[in-house]
Amino acid sequence: MSLIATLIAKLQRHPKRFVFPEGSDPRILQAARQIASRRMGIPILLGDRTVIKEKAARLDLNLTGIRVIEPERSEDFAEFIVHFENLRRYKGLARAEAEQALRNNNYFATMMVATARADVIISGATATASSALRPIFQIIPRQEGVKTASSLMVLELEEKPIGIDGALFMADCGVIPEPTTEQLADIALTTATLARHLTNATPRVAMLSYSTRSTSTHASVVRMRAATELAREKADKLDFEIEIDGEMQVDAALDPATAATKGASGSVAGRANVLVFPDLNAGNIASKFVQITTGANMFGQIITGLSKPAAEISRGASAHDILGAAAIVGCQAIDHRLLYGTSSA
Repeated sequence: MSLIATLIAKLQRHPKRFVFPEGSDPRILQAARQIASRRMGIPILLGDRTVIKEKAARLDLNLTGIRVIEPERSEDFAEFIVHFENLRRYKGLARAEAEQALRNNNYFATMMVATARADVIISGATATASSALRPIFQIIPRQEGVKTASSLMVLELEEKPIGIDGALFMADCGVIPEPTTEQLADIALTTATLARHLTNATPRVAMLSYSTRSTSTHASVVRMRAATELAREKADKLDFEIEIDGEMQVDAALDPATAATKGASGSVAGRANVLVFPDLNAGNIASKFVQITTGANMFGQIITGLSKPAAEISRGASAHDILGAAAIVGCQAIDHRLLYGTSSA
């Protein structure tokens, strides 16, 4: 069974509430119908009720089991204004400015998650990444002990020997252009944490570079080596069961024969299931190149390092891509003990 199919089955036992700021987009409507039909939880669509109903009718989609909210008419709107004004970032903001911000569906949806009116947010279907991410980063706090919020893509392959039954976790592909050593270590740990949460498998993290355990003194290579050591130190302090190695080329990380040829040994070489890229150029280009050239399923961006689950999907995402991202963040909102039982927590 694929990772997404497994996660959907888990959500059927522990359903969640999914809020979509772009509720009238046809792909969102189709994904919402799938979520409701598969009993994964309750999709919440934000937008003009009449427009959403008309578009659903054109698509021959039933809205049964789907909530539709018009933010300004919501009974929560006034309370959200007060909550928004009380956020430390917005202290001193005029009420009119707070109201204007919350008329933006992305801000209203994020506030729904922040105040537990919804469990997860999936945005970005029609907005630029910056517009979708801004309210998420401004309103939702970081996880305790985490300084860096980043993102990951989940690549699902039919080639089961790769990754965790064919699933690879790739970061950062969408947030931090040039991560520092400290940020790379945080990215490694938060990505590994989510991989473990979703699969219950031991994360095997490869810190990627253009060389494999070389003597290169190039700044990017040195940074990946240092980030590897720092991530190990942090994992040890947290008593987090994780295997991490680097610097390493991607072929040595994923293919055992290549790893042996290049002298890379250990538990990660040829067996990696989490790939950490040296910068956003590498991560973004690699993820999109693989998706376009292979047709493999790619789900994300899944935001990591925050205290609430969120996804920022591509404007080119299909309804299937959106459903997959929803399954990931939905299961992210389920307690690990409920997913796997107390014996594996």
